[in-house]
Amino acid sequence: DKAPLSKSLLLVPSAISILLTLLFQHYQKFFAYNLQAIKEDFQIWRLVCGRTICLDLKDTFCSSLLIYNFRIFERRYGSRKFSSFLLGAWMLSALFDLLLVEIAEYIFGITINSLPSGFLGPVFALFVPFYSSIPRVQVTQVLGHFSITNKTLVYILGLQLLTSGSYIWILALSGLVSGICYNNSILKVHRILCVPSWVAKIFSWTLEPIFSSAEPTNEVRVGMGATVDIQRQQRMELLDRQIMMSQVAQMRRQRQQQGGMINWNRLFPPLRHRHNANYQDHHPSEQDTPPPTEVSEEQVARLMEMGFSRGDALEALRASNNDLNVATNFLLQH
Repeated sequence: DKAPLSKSLLLVPSAISILLTLLFQHYQKFFAYNLQAIKEDFQIWRLVCGRTICLDLKDTFCSSLLIYNFRIFERRYGSRKFSSFLLGAWMLSALFDLLLVEIAEYIFGITINSLPSGFLGPVFALFVPFYSSIPRVQVTQVLGHFSITNKTLVYILGLQLLTSGSYIWILALSGLVSGICYNNSILKVHRILCVPSWVAKIFSWTLEPIFSSAEPTNEVRVGMGATVDIQRQQRMELLDRQIMMSQVAQMRRQRQQQGGMINWNRLFPPLRHRHNANYQDHHPSEQDTPPPTEVSEEQVARLMEMGFSRGDALEALRASNNDLNVATNFLLQH
């Protein structure tokens, strides 16, 4: 839901990659990322074909899983901003690919005529906002020293993709550098390399109805998925919710040890009384009602990703003065 671009990047390139591998192997040469043909024969079209479709099914599988996990950025940024990031990272990584190949040949004497094909540069670029903006929640520890978090699986997938080819490290490095440049607005590249509004409107009218999904309703209870992968994903989402609850409970214990007890009656009078049968007979005074505060849309988006409605998220964040942990704790308990 709310990620049509991620769905299209997940389905279309994967389907073309499977067809090229199983049925149309004689057309694979047109999708090879051949740097020699680009530099010597000026076959610029190979930059588009060679940097979009994977010719290795292992790369297709890993990149598809990563795109599925990175769909959170499209929900957070919106489709236009997310597509602008991918476009900017794709163009910058193409430039850095050529520069890194020339540097490797000049310093180490390595002649590189081709690189692994696929939408790999932007995928590696998405690790930059993933590292900087996604909160890290500890799941468990291995041998008492190594922490396993909710982000560990994504990093393992990235490492698997990094080790799938001999020169894929060039694509990974160029993708990370381009992601840093775009994410940190170096040289204002986010203003230059962006999707125009009229292009975004055209795609929203034509392609978004095809790849969009209906918003799930909170009233209907969703059963277990039909496949093992869907069931595993549902269990992971449930585990993430439980991890958040345990993290907030730990925070409450620390505050209690410090003498900072949380007064829910003071922080959340509107939500507390919503579940009170005598709420209609109780009218809180102006002294008990907290003043309205400006709510961060990013915090609202995080709460909505956890399954809460926008109204409850706004009300909880206003009452907790934009404290995400306090608001999450209350919403999970009510």
